[in-house]
Amino acid sequence: MNEEDWILLGADRPVESLRVGGRVIGRGDRVRLHPRLRGDVFDLALDGRSASVESVEQDLEGHFMVSVVLDDDPGGELGTHRQPGHRFFFSPEELEPLEPTSSRTVLVAGIGNVFLGDDGFGVEVAQRLSRRPQPSGARVEDYGIRGYDLAYALMARPDQAILVDACPRGEAPGTVYVMEPDLERLDDMAAGAALPDAHDMNPLNVLRLARALGGSLGPVLVVGCEPETLGPPEGLMGLSLPVQAAVDEAVELVEELIVRYLNAETGEHSHGRDRASER
Repeated sequence: MNEEDWILLGADRPVESLRVGGRVIGRGDRVRLHPRLRGDVFDLALDGRSASVESVEQDLEGHFMVSVVLDDDPGGELGTHRQPGHRFFFSPEELEPLEPTSSRTVLVAGIGNVFLGDDGFGVEVAQRLSRRPQPSGARVEDYGIRGYDLAYALMARPDQAILVDACPRGEAPGTVYVMEPDLERLDDMAAGAALPDAHDMNPLNVLRLARALGGSLGPVLVVGCEPETLGPPEGLMGLSLPVQAAVDEAVELVEELIVRYLNAETGEHSHGRDRASER
């Protein structure tokens, strides 16, 4: 490590970047963790995990520490709207800078209540996706009925949000749709309306909640499935047979959409339409 890499800064000069392994890293850059053996078993459990730099800190003796948030931290997407994800501190020698990847981000959010039969469709799809490798820039979360958490995640403005939910449209149970909400009409509907119930989780209410909290929204798609029942079938939890059979189709469809948006060269998306395409 070169001497010029380590310069004691004054209190009026915040540390914005640091040279590590021949690369300059700063907030938002991704690194791989390689903790040294120093008696902290939990740190060693993070060996090999990837993370994003949250900040670079320097104490009064000139020692640098880098604050990171794990890529798969469930609180990482909440950002500054509520609270940061769980931060961990490592010395520069414990970090391996990763090559830059696409700066685009896609949030996939499973919505639903597993106690209401086919309403658990979005949850099942999200759980399936989370067990499969996804490209960098894609975040898959099972939000269940946590309306506020999802609203704040949407307010962080991912380049593309994909909401997955059971969507009754009068078609055959198990039919999978792709829909684009009309965000301009959403503004009209939200005007003067009471704050939506965060536990009444459907895509429209979540979007209205984000608006009511003062947020702006980026592009949103809904991958929906026609339910057979929105109550426990014959007293048992779980999806009906047609909807269960549609889960694999929806997983493949969402993965196609993830790749499409991460590979997009521009942020151009169509708006002002409420469209649905049957798969």
